[in-house]
Amino acid sequence: MEQETNLLILLKMFQKYDIIVVGAGHAGCEAAASAANMGSKVLLITMNMQTIAQMSCNPAMGGIAKGQIVKEIDALGGYSGIVTDKSMIQFRMLNRSKGPAMWSPRAQSDRMLFAQTWREMLEQTPNLDFYQDTVKGLIVNNNKVEGVITGLGHEIKSKSVVLTNGTFLNGVIHIGEKNFGGGRVAEKAATGITEQLVALGFESDRLKTGTPPRIDGRSLDYSKMEEQKGDDEIVGFSYLEKPTLKPENQRSCWITYTSQEVHDILKEGFDSSPMYQGRIQGTGPRYCPSIEDKINRFAERDRHQLFVEPEGWNTVEIYVNGFSTSLSEDIQIQALRKVPGFENCKMFRPGYAIEYDYFPPTQLKFSLETKLIKNLFFAGQINGTTGYEEAACQGLMAGINAHQNVNNLEPLVLKRSEAYIGVLIDDLINKGTDEPYRMFTSRAEFRTLLRQDNADIRLTEISYKLGLAGQDRMDKLLVKRKGVEEVKEILFNTSFETEEVNEFLISVYSSPLLIKQKTAQILLRPGVGLKAMMLALPKLNELLCNFDSDIIEQAEIQIKYDTYIEKEKELVVKMSQLENLNIPDNFNYNKLVSLSNEARQKFTKIQPKTLGQASRISGVNPSDVQILMLFMGR
Repeated sequence: MEQETNLLILLKMFQKYDIIVVGAGHAGCEAAASAANMGSKVLLITMNMQTIAQMSCNPAMGGIAKGQIVKEIDALGGYSGIVTDKSMIQFRMLNRSKGPAMWSPRAQSDRMLFAQTWREMLEQTPNLDFYQDTVKGLIVNNNKVEGVITGLGHEIKSKSVVLTNGTFLNGVIHIGEKNFGGGRVAEKAATGITEQLVALGFESDRLKTGTPPRIDGRSLDYSKMEEQKGDDEIVGFSYLEKPTLKPENQRSCWITYTSQEVHDILKEGFDSSPMYQGRIQGTGPRYCPSIEDKINRFAERDRHQLFVEPEGWNTVEIYVNGFSTSLSEDIQIQALRKVPGFENCKMFRPGYAIEYDYFPPTQLKFSLETKLIKNLFFAGQINGTTGYEEAACQGLMAGINAHQNVNNLEPLVLKRSEAYIGVLIDDLINKGTDEPYRMFTSRAEFRTLLRQDNADIRLTEISYKLGLAGQDRMDKLLVKRKGVEEVKEILFNTSFETEEVNEFLISVYSSPLLIKQKTAQILLRPGVGLKAMMLALPKLNELLCNFDSDIIEQAEIQIKYDTYIEKEKELVVKMSQLENLNIPDNFNYNKLVSLSNEARQKFTKIQPKTLGQASRISGVNPSDVQILMLFMGR
């Protein structure tokens, strides 16, 4: 009788969920939040409730292209931008000296406050439950996932499952000659899932990433380093409200450098290096290499830059960005003490490498649902990406599409011309990756359209129609659109006499006017900025002073770069013609003998839905696409 009662309690405790999200890193948090906010009943399962949204590596969000992704997540109704704004200790807009397409926001975060804010926001999200346990397997019947099996032996049923396992799948940590299982230092690895998925027909492989040592900031001499302050203006990431951090209260970061002496000490540890002794089989990140990889690959350089980053407001812990390593502890500390400012440094914990399983993402649909198992979604490092931002945006999309899937609705698939998120997912599905994938602005062919300043204009309405972005976001967007048009109208209709504006033009090294001109025409000149014009011209300032700075900036960008934007839009239209040419499902490519062997193999494996998708698959030549087009009578 008692056993029956206990069983009934468990059954009641674990009701059938719409969606189970496995893992509470950046991908898992966004997946759970998006699906729950859209109305699905969601269970978020994590191995440790105290490490939700942990910043496992550097305590920062954004950066080149990554900042654009965070802005897109925010525009779609995700939480990453809001959390970052609430926990930042420094803000910088990178690449301000270049055009707006290259501007990229980056924030240094308080590591503990970031995780705390994420947990608080998740706990305030309706429809979202939590459970602390491991997941050791999936419940799969007739190629359809129906729930999960936990480490405690519970079978929890759901209509869909999102796997966001990060670096925990059979994770192995390496420090010199020592290695042990773990998904993060002091946290155990997850086992069972890889083996089950491989048995079901999935292809898996290994990747490697790493992290640097953490240092006691009280033991550093900052007078020997270069100070890196935050911006005088803090724009932030969220479109809902401005960050509360004041420019004068920001924490500084610092820059120092390695030397040949440092490199020589590091080389002494190569004999016991897990990377050079073959104990690490996984491929590491090309664009964020370990310090030993740097001095090996770039042997001609006698120094490398290190960023000394504070971990938060109320801690002395320091993150040494640029010194990721898996060398032994004694080598790490010996080498660091030869770095300027680190002569007396004390180590809180050593750097380490971690090797883990991932599943090549060509096995996914564009919705991030797996092709082999219905209702099963992958997001984050399980797909071969690296970085919080890349993981978070996949989690957001997987959560949205898991909800759509449960309700028999069309998935949300963003185009390459609509978002960096669209570029990332398209790259993963079509090209796959055999090294940790990182987003760059150079990966986006339409980056003039995909700016950080207009993510809300591009994406909020799409999300609002899905039921994710709230009314407050939509109202903000409508106000911004209206304001931008009003500012543009003022600029196109307001003229200045030569004597009114020439002093300003000369001050910015622009030739003086000979005749009266419209403000919009003057604005097209190189080196002429709208905010500077407003400061110099009282009449213009009076006309625009009641508009928010983001509205003024958006209007200026649209006027200054109108020609480039229109050209890119024309290119989008041309490229979209291939996207509209559908390929029949389960098309037999073996009958096209004119195709190259590689193209035939790639087409058969990936099963592209359109000629546009076929054209972007790695290893496919234009001639292969033409053959396919001819066969289809195009």
